[in-house]
Amino acid sequence: MSATPGSQPPRQHKPKLFTPADFEPYAGGPDPARVSEAAHLAAQALVNRGRESDDPAVTKRLVKLADKQGLEAIAELWAQSPARSLPGALWRLYALRAAMQQDPERISVYFRAGQDTAQVSRAVAGVAEPPGADELKTMADAILSGAFDGEFDVALERSAAFCRVVALGQSRIADEREHADGAHADRLTRNAGQLIRTAEDLEQAAGSWRRGELD
Repeated sequence: MSATPGSQPPRQHKPKLFTPADFEPYAGGPDPARVSEAAHLAAQALVNRGRESDDPAVTKRLVKLADKQGLEAIAELWAQSPARSLPGALWRLYALRAAMQQDPERISVYFRAGQDTAQVSRAVAGVAEPPGADELKTMADAILSGAFDGEFDVALERSAAFCRVVALGQSRIADEREHADGAHADRLTRNAGQLIRTAEDLEQAAGSWRRGELD
C-alpha cells in the first residue's frame, strides 16, 4: 500500500538482535497450559517433518525457518518452554544460529580465544580451520541441519560444545580487560556464565533424547 500525499512513510520494523546468551523468556498467551501444549506439538511436528524426509530442500527450509518467520515469532512459542525440553532445546539451536548470522566476526573472536584451552569441545563443535566468521556460520547451519537430517542428540552436543568454547574465550578476554575496562569484563563474564548454563541444558537434553525422554 503506498502512502498518501503528505503522509509519513510507514516506519520499518527493526528486528531485535540476539546474542548467544539471549534466552530471556518472552510473554506467552493468556493460558500457559495451552501455550505449553502448542509449543511441544509444534516442536515435535517440526523435528518429525525433518527426520521423516530425505529431501535436502526440506531440511534447508527448516534451517532457515527463523529467517523467514522471524526469530521473535519462534521465541513467542518456544522461549518459555523448559530448557531441557524439546521446544526449549530447539529454541536454543535457532537462537544460537541467529546469533552467528548476526555477528559472526565478534563471536569468532571469542571462539578463537577459547579454542586452544577447550580443545575437546572445539573438536566436538566441528568447526573448519581456521575458525573465522564464515566457518562459524557454516558450522551453525550444519548443526541445525543435523537436528533434522542426522542425530538430534549429536546436534545438541555440538551446540553445547560450541557454547563452552565461546564461554571460555569470553572469560579469557574478560581477564585480559579487567583493569582496562571493568564494565566490559563484567559483561563478558556474565555472558560466559549464561553460555555455560546453556551448554549444560543442551547436554542434559541430549541425554534425555537418547533415553527417549525429551518431549
